[in-house]
Amino acid sequence: MKVNGYEIKPLANLGYANLEGADLVDANLRSANLWSANLVGANLRGANLRGANLWGADLVDANLWGANLQGANLVCAILRGANLEGANLEGANLVWANLQGANLEGANVTGTILEKKEVLQDDKDLKIKELEEENEKLKSTLKAL
Repeated sequence: MKVNGYEIKPLANLGYANLEGADLVDANLRSANLWSANLVGANLRGANLRGANLWGADLVDANLWGANLQGANLVCAILRGANLEGANLEGANLVWANLQGANLEGANVTGTILEKKEVLQDDKDLKIKELEEENEKLKSTLKAL
């Protein structure tokens, strides 16, 4: 499959790629690395994203109608307003994913790892602070030994 003249194949490394508004209908992106990719408004209708790494990907208003996201890594993905109607999310990891306004009607969410929490900047800052505090405690413990 070609996008803007470039061939995209399964297992593709598209980390941080700017695919905003891309037409990826029925694309075979199985096990592709889309880490932190910009897919805002992309049309991924019927795309095969089985096992894809979409960690931190921006999928705001993306069309994922009928897409296969089985076993996909969607940790910290931004899916605000995305259409996931009829998508296969079986076993997908959606921890910390932002699903505000997403359409999940008819989606297969069997075994989906889901934490119902909207990721806000305040939450990220708080988590960073907690991790920094834990790190300091560990440093103190190590010095004491």
